[in-house]
Amino acid sequence: MANLFLGLDSSTQSLSAILIDLDTRQVIYDISLSYDETFPHYRTENGVLKNANPQVAHTPPLIWVDALDKLFAQMQTDGIALNEIKAISGSGQQHGSVYLNTTAPDVFSHLDANKSLTENLANAFSRDTSPIWMDSSTRPECDEICENLGGLQATAETTGSTTFERFTGPQIRKFYKEDPEAYAQTSHIMLVSSFMASILSGTIAPIDHGDGAGMNLMDIQTRQWHPKALDATAPDLADRLPPLAESWKTIGPISTYFVKKYGFDPNTQTLTWSGDNPNSVVGLGLIKEGMVAISLGTSDTYFGTMQKCQTDPRGEGHVFVSPTGDYMSLICFKNGSLAREAIAEQFSLNWDGFSKALQATPPGNNGKILLPYFEPEIVPNVLTPGIHRFDLDENDAEGHCRAVVEAQMMSMRIHSEWMGVRPSAIYVTGGASVNTDILQIMADVQNCSVYQFEVTNSAALGAALRAAHGYLSESDTSTQWQDIITGFADPISGSEITPKNPGVYDGLVKKYAECEQRALGK
Repeated sequence: MANLFLGLDSSTQSLSAILIDLDTRQVIYDISLSYDETFPHYRTENGVLKNANPQVAHTPPLIWVDALDKLFAQMQTDGIALNEIKAISGSGQQHGSVYLNTTAPDVFSHLDANKSLTENLANAFSRDTSPIWMDSSTRPECDEICENLGGLQATAETTGSTTFERFTGPQIRKFYKEDPEAYAQTSHIMLVSSFMASILSGTIAPIDHGDGAGMNLMDIQTRQWHPKALDATAPDLADRLPPLAESWKTIGPISTYFVKKYGFDPNTQTLTWSGDNPNSVVGLGLIKEGMVAISLGTSDTYFGTMQKCQTDPRGEGHVFVSPTGDYMSLICFKNGSLAREAIAEQFSLNWDGFSKALQATPPGNNGKILLPYFEPEIVPNVLTPGIHRFDLDENDAEGHCRAVVEAQMMSMRIHSEWMGVRPSAIYVTGGASVNTDILQIMADVQNCSVYQFEVTNSAALGAALRAAHGYLSESDTSTQWQDIITGFADPISGSEITPKNPGVYDGLVKKYAECEQRALGK
């Protein structure tokens, strides 16, 4: 019998599944269902309900429930041997919250296979919609919680991040303030991840430490709910939250609903779900301290793994718990490809011309510096966009091309120093990762090898790998993560780019930091 493990990813726009065979080291099934296309009657746009207030982003939780039924039915139609799957885990879009009434535990434990999941769960909610990570309507609540916890730095040290609008704690507080009666009727508050795990397992599932760290409610050091944070958020909140658990914790066998309806083996184990970011860390193979993934997309994102918990005193970066039990950082730079494209357009260059400009300019750019804040920046926190040049002529096309890339790489180096860990290897993904001239600058600035990495839904893959790790760890505590990920989370063969000019940037990074401080008025 094959060693099959299923990973699900309940993301913003779709529900995806990746099925792996651990023996052959192959992904044997990969599917994704778009919410908008599959369930038009929910009237979502990119998985989100339309709202007159652009700061509000909610989704009906029943759409995720509906998708679970639809996905398993499709797997059955496609001839997947669901009865051979040994364990299931999953990924949920981070920070989103689900609000349930007192009937929920009984509903979960007595799902009727003669009905759909939506029919079973229709009356279990105390709130019809779920605020998701795109919601930015909770600035007052963020300030209130942050002040109660002692300010930005104290909040980050306590919970792993300062308060952010999308984080679950501020969202819960806003719900309590705006609708105290509905809050009083709420007996269980879950994340997307624990909600989906509860359906699969037929019980109230725990929240794992990785996803719990994205709530501003968990003590990042002790990995327990933080009493002061709970009190600052809403009354009696501890009574409404499920317990916290390790990412590899087995919840129990799959609900009989799925056994009867889809033919799962009653011994199929369900594991604690996590958030999409922690799952992606495993799906990208970041299992050791110093391993970093950089996604070069519209925004550039820096994921790093560290053994010791360090938090960002400036409150710009996030610290979550990795599925390996270590810690992980997440740092987002808004002006990613957005800035690279703006420079290319400014000087009427295609990407071939942009690359030629990088090749024609020396490492260090003769000291020319650009701060490319074409849009308000997240890291560093820049509210008013603006372009700042130092020793750079505004008509210097080639200088601008190199300056924007060097700026982005030096900013990553500067704003990840709080981790106390320099990268030992970088896996790079995203659209710009095909440009080896950009990657050479990355390798030089960070002074470590850079590897290209192909990504096909790292969150769902990470969930499948977590299912395998948790299942095998139950019977063999010596199970190693390296043994699990080998063959699944490897960089592209022959893609290594090694540093050629690292010494050039040690001095330039200092100059860049000084320029940044001047531009920020500090």
